[in-house]
Amino acid sequence: MDGSDILTVLSLRDYNTRLVVLCTLLLGCACGMIGSFLLLRKRSLMGDTLSHATLPGVGIAFIISVLIGGNEKSLPLLLAGATITGLLGCFCVLFIRHNSRIKDDAAMGIVLSVFFGAGVALLGIIQTMPEGSAAGLESFIYGKTASMVLQDFRLLALVTSFVLITSIVLFKEFRMLCFDQSYAASQGWPVKRLDLILLFLVTLVTVAGLQAVGLILVIALLITPAAAARFWTDRLDQMLLLSGLIGGLSGWLGASVSALAPRLPAGALIVLVAAGFFILSVLFGSKRGLAVRSIRQHRLKRSVGRQHLLRALYEILEADTRSEESVTIRAVPFRQLRGRRTWSDANVRSYLKYAYQLGLIEAITKKDLILLTEAGLAAAVQVTRNHRLWELYLIEYADVATSRVDRDADTLEHVLGGKIVAELELKLQRLRMAGTALVPPSPHPIQPGD
Repeated sequence: MDGSDILTVLSLRDYNTRLVVLCTLLLGCACGMIGSFLLLRKRSLMGDTLSHATLPGVGIAFIISVLIGGNEKSLPLLLAGATITGLLGCFCVLFIRHNSRIKDDAAMGIVLSVFFGAGVALLGIIQTMPEGSAAGLESFIYGKTASMVLQDFRLLALVTSFVLITSIVLFKEFRMLCFDQSYAASQGWPVKRLDLILLFLVTLVTVAGLQAVGLILVIALLITPAAAARFWTDRLDQMLLLSGLIGGLSGWLGASVSALAPRLPAGALIVLVAAGFFILSVLFGSKRGLAVRSIRQHRLKRSVGRQHLLRALYEILEADTRSEESVTIRAVPFRQLRGRRTWSDANVRSYLKYAYQLGLIEAITKKDLILLTEAGLAAAVQVTRNHRLWELYLIEYADVATSRVDRDADTLEHVLGGKIVAELELKLQRLRMAGTALVPPSPHPIQPGD
């Protein structure tokens, strides 16, 4: 393998390579889009169920073809048999779910095991037939991507187009079905009919993918791209696009690598590429990725620490103020701050450093004094004011005890914005706290500094 071979594969100059890559790309797109609905419906196992439910259909279609003297390797007949038993598996799952107390996962597990067991039994019968040794039905289990022909491309193009058009036309209905089925049913929407349409699309995609990656690996294409896309967005339309894109790229890259290394099966490589996209999404996804989550948690922790620092400084200054006037002094001894909260010295100095970088405090003097800047004092006033408003609101409307209101307010004030604070002021006008003092008095005692 050299650079010319790689260029030939990537540029799709070879007819067979071009056909296989395009087929797997279309399959990945279709599986990715329809898999998103399954994931949100918490029915990812349905793809597994349907793929296994197609096996007895392939076996029955082969036996019928042999009995009537036709072409036992007729792909349309085999796919028709797979479609029929796949749809039958869907109906069985829905029947069990709607007519018993058995949940979705148990119903799908029952149908999967029964149909797959029947398929294995039929394959055993086929192997005893004279035509069985050359049947080649194992390709429907493990896939045989390299043998895909123009007929397969046309089938996948038709299925992908149908899935795309149906998803666009019924987008609103499928979205409601995924997120609030009970509300959709109460509004008179044909929930059962929509459910059947969705499962029919899953069946079409599963049957179309049998020849490419087999009934085992097509499961991964239904689940993995959708799961990867979930880490990047909270919007369904974007999730559908990303899932289809990841599925298509997985098919393209997996088939291309297989073309460069013929000994490596394309189906397995496609799934491995999809798994790679999933791992990258888990780590770096913009919405739920571990790295992004860690950064957000770190920023939130620093922000919360800064707010607690400013409030602690203000409360020390407030307790030391002997007059009824507003706090104007800005110097706080370090020893008083250290005893205000259960912070280690390392945490205190870390928060002080962060506040210094933001221009909220000046450098600690030789007398071990922490000096708030004008901006720092204003920020401390605002933070303390918001905290006190929350305390008053919780005492007045949530009937929270005064002894624990400080802790409860701490958990709220950092996750709710200024708009909510403004609403609190309106609700607390009858307490005459917001208009009489810049910072409302604390409902719990604050000990003066040493």
